[in-house]
Amino acid sequence: MQKLVVLAWNYVFNHEVSPLRYIPDISVRHMILQILGWMWAVAFSVAIGSYTFLAASLIGHAALIAAATITVVTYTAAANKPAMFKSYSGRRRDGEHE
Repeated sequence: MQKLVVLAWNYVFNHEVSPLRYIPDISVRHMILQILGWMWAVAFSVAIGSYTFLAASLIGHAALIAAATITVVTYTAAANKPAMFKSYSGRRRDGEHE
C-alpha cells in the first residue's frame, strides 16, 4: 500500500515521473504543475464550500418552495371558494343579515 501511495504521489507531483516529463523546458513543466495545483486547490475549495452550505441551501430552497405552494393554494382557494375567506370578525356590513 505504501508503494502505491508513493507511486501515485510521484506520478502526480514529480515532473520527472509524470507525463510532464515530455515537456522539454523545465520552467514550463513547473509552470504547468503550478497551474494544475492552483486549479485543484480552487476545485476542492468550491466543493468543500458547497458541502458546508448545503444544509442552509436545502432549508432555504424548502422555504421558497413552501411559500410558492402556499401562494398557489391560497390563489386557487380564492378563485374556487371565495366564501372560505369570509370575515367572521363579528362586524356586519350594511344590509347583511344572519
